[in-house]
Amino acid sequence: MSARELITEHLDLWTGAVTKKSSGGRGSNGKVELTGIKKLRELILGMAVQGKLTTREASDEPASELLQRISARQTELYTQGKIKKRKKLLSVSVEERYFHLPENWEWTRLGALFDSIISGGTPSKQNPRFWDGDIPWASVKDLGKTKHLDETQDYITEEGLKVGSKLADTGDVLICTRMGLGKVAICSKPIAINQDLKAVKVSPEVSLDYFFLAYTTLDITGTGTTVAGITQDKLISYVIGLPPIEEQHRIVQKVDELMALCDRLEQQTSNQLEAHETLVDTLLGTLTQSENATELANNWARLAAHFDTLFTTEQSIDKLKQAILQLAVMGRLVEQDAEDEPVGNLRQRIAMTKTQLIETGALRKQRPSPALEQAKVPFTAPGTWEWVTFGEITFNRDAERIPLSMDDRRKRSGEFDYYGASGVIDSIDDYLFDCPLLLIGEDGANLINRATPIAFIARGKYWVNNHAHVIDGISEDFLRYLCLYINAISLEPYVTGTAQPKMNQAKMNSIPVPLPPENEQVRIVQKVDELMALCDQLKERLNQASETRNQLAEAVVEGALN
Repeated sequence: MSARELITEHLDLWTGAVTKKSSGGRGSNGKVELTGIKKLRELILGMAVQGKLTTREASDEPASELLQRISARQTELYTQGKIKKRKKLLSVSVEERYFHLPENWEWTRLGALFDSIISGGTPSKQNPRFWDGDIPWASVKDLGKTKHLDETQDYITEEGLKVGSKLADTGDVLICTRMGLGKVAICSKPIAINQDLKAVKVSPEVSLDYFFLAYTTLDITGTGTTVAGITQDKLISYVIGLPPIEEQHRIVQKVDELMALCDRLEQQTSNQLEAHETLVDTLLGTLTQSENATELANNWARLAAHFDTLFTTEQSIDKLKQAILQLAVMGRLVEQDAEDEPVGNLRQRIAMTKTQLIETGALRKQRPSPALEQAKVPFTAPGTWEWVTFGEITFNRDAERIPLSMDDRRKRSGEFDYYGASGVIDSIDDYLFDCPLLLIGEDGANLINRATPIAFIARGKYWVNNHAHVIDGISEDFLRYLCLYINAISLEPYVTGTAQPKMNQAKMNSIPVPLPPENEQVRIVQKVDELMALCDQLKERLNQASETRNQLAEAVVEGALN
């Protein structure tokens, strides 16, 4: 099967195989990796260096003659004193030949193609005379972004070059031999290098572009305990199949053509994902912005009619979950019941319980809750609900904690959970709390970006560290409703500080909360649990389908290269 047939016959597979990146946040197109197209690029490169993209031409000079010409030229350069004596390389063994070699190709070690190789260095960071000059100085962090390198993050002076580095020439290939193994770049101008790089002059008899793409397909494996690296001897011993020079040029041309096709597929797929995300945002937004029950019903019917095409990614399901939370705490998810106990009675009961707990010493006296600012009320709640402040209706248990150091936790390692702002972080042999409590993160960056859970219920026997607020209430159902609300809203207005942004207790207590009757809180929580379970089932099916697509893409690549 030709390369173009492999691409076109599996087009849905290449464009449909995606993987969610592990970075935090709510999820967006930028958080998705186009795994299928990445595999397609690997396939193209793998087929290229095995001669499966191009045909043989009878007029091509055999690679064996090319290698002889390279060797003769290097011998002449050595005789003229222009290069150092070449190290004798071992013949390529049968075990090292990892594919069927096309006609007129030859196995060779990388070192046979190198006219010279140099190592770099780092001028002393303590001497300002060596730095911020006009000579680009490359390190691992500068490689892997572009094929041709002409700009670097750091620059050195002539003095710094003389005492602590080496200069690679235009056209030299820079190869990482430590940390960034596999990274490679071609110098677009003279560039100094550090000790983690080698500057290689590839014989002009070889296509520099072909050498670049062939090197990127090698499996570079390092050794070392702290940082993996390869020696110079290891570098020059790697094996590649060398085509005739004419075929090298044809391969490079074909790869450029197919990579351009991948670029177009990648852009089209990214545009489709972005458009899909915009459509999901827009239609979910109509739900939370509905003015009344009729409008909400109409908007939901419109969304439900296209459910199968809208919620086809993990990110879109996460957004559906968030919309469900928002509808729940706005009173749009379940019906109100006029027979429910008035919220005023619940508020009185909360106030009496708080007073009793303080009088008996079960709860420390808290600062008066701030008055509700009507201007901060974000929406109109149902008529049977009341707006209150978070501090008015909760019991803060922060003062009861004794945060444990890592050393303390290691000494007391055991079976009980030790919670942080994002969940269990350790296990110890003792516990402080033995009841369901609401934990709310303090870290401002997390509260804004939502990289980890914001609020969750902790149950059983456990400790809590000093990165989460510990909140109690009159019942677990009540806490579960508050948990839904905190996770449904933006907490950015309540975050203070710049160096270490956080949500302090005063700001948390000022959050306006729409309080439903107690029975309705239970109905809301039950409905949310039911809908979240359905979302999780849908996400699981999507993940299984995604995993299958990724495995198929991997199988196609392996099948084509073996």
